[in-house]
Amino acid sequence: MIDQILERAIDGQRLSSADALELLRSHDLAAIGRAADAVSRRLHPEPYRTYNIDRNINYTNICTAVCHFCAFYRGPKSDEGYVLPRPVLLDKVRETAELGGNQILLQGGLHPKFTLDWYEEMLRDIKREYPQINIHGFSPPELHHFTKVNRLPIEEVLGRLKEAGLGSIPGGGAEILVDRVRSELTRGKVMSDDWLNVMRVWHRLGGRSSATMMFGHVETLAERVEHLQRIRDLQDETGGFTAFICWTFQPDNTDLSHLPPVGAFEYLKTQAVARLFLDNVPNIQASWVTQGLKIGQLGLTFGANDMGSLMIEENVVAEAGTVHFLTLDQIRDAITELGFEPRQRDVFYNLVAPELEQVAIEANRSKDQQADTPQVVELVG
Repeated sequence: MIDQILERAIDGQRLSSADALELLRSHDLAAIGRAADAVSRRLHPEPYRTYNIDRNINYTNICTAVCHFCAFYRGPKSDEGYVLPRPVLLDKVRETAELGGNQILLQGGLHPKFTLDWYEEMLRDIKREYPQINIHGFSPPELHHFTKVNRLPIEEVLGRLKEAGLGSIPGGGAEILVDRVRSELTRGKVMSDDWLNVMRVWHRLGGRSSATMMFGHVETLAERVEHLQRIRDLQDETGGFTAFICWTFQPDNTDLSHLPPVGAFEYLKTQAVARLFLDNVPNIQASWVTQGLKIGQLGLTFGANDMGSLMIEENVVAEAGTVHFLTLDQIRDAITELGFEPRQRDVFYNLVAPELEQVAIEANRSKDQQADTPQVVELVG
């Protein structure tokens, strides 16, 4: 049964949800990985594999939602809540540009008071100072929250933010797109249909975005497949997803710390099945941050064609105790060791010009030489 499913996937035939569930139930990791690698090489015969340089700027940690899996957020009345002063935020963008980054990942909590004008002003301030930087910002839970605070339709919210400088949307806050799971994981946060509709409307406006999945908590294997099916269905409809990224839930310092962490076996298998099932999503990112460099590198042979991002700063996953230390050279070396040429890309998977890529390499080497420890790296889709 497994061999037949894998042969069909390698041949380019679309798998069913039942096929994907059968694969997730299987323990034949090697066979699933070989098939995912074959599909990845068919879709990406080029001699290179890619990576990105950006920075995750969390403009606030104040959040009205209660997510049992999140160690980062603080309630509106918490003494530990913050909002980044604008000069501090702009200085973070400046450093990103100086290190060869071409985008920022701009995300925060669901702040109860900020109006849409506040977010528009933030976007315009960034684009005024750094027009070359793409703003990959505001996950669907934030954007849906904006509609509630401002009493505006999502079409108007997205249109105004796009006009102010929003360039693309990250796939954060998806977790598992099954309402049973979401109801168990969180309170006061967007449900599945509305998460998907934010993406649908953004794609209809001509925007692009990524899709994600955080797994290994309270979901069943069938619910993992349902999540993948909903992503694939929307991609059939709009074609707006550039990439898919999955990662394992990190339980430390969360309300779900009693759950055993999911390991590398399940991570690699789930990523490989995603590559086989999501036949209409062009790129798969290796989410090595939760497993370490070597498993992330192995992910490039389990269906991924992208090593993810060297992030100059990350706070959300780090709060859960998952912090890996890498340099840009280590990311590039990991790609080279597999026989591929490492190439820097932007969020739309356009390759960065070689001369700019070299500038980024030299800038990061200089920074690493000056630091006592390597820089913190993190991937958040």
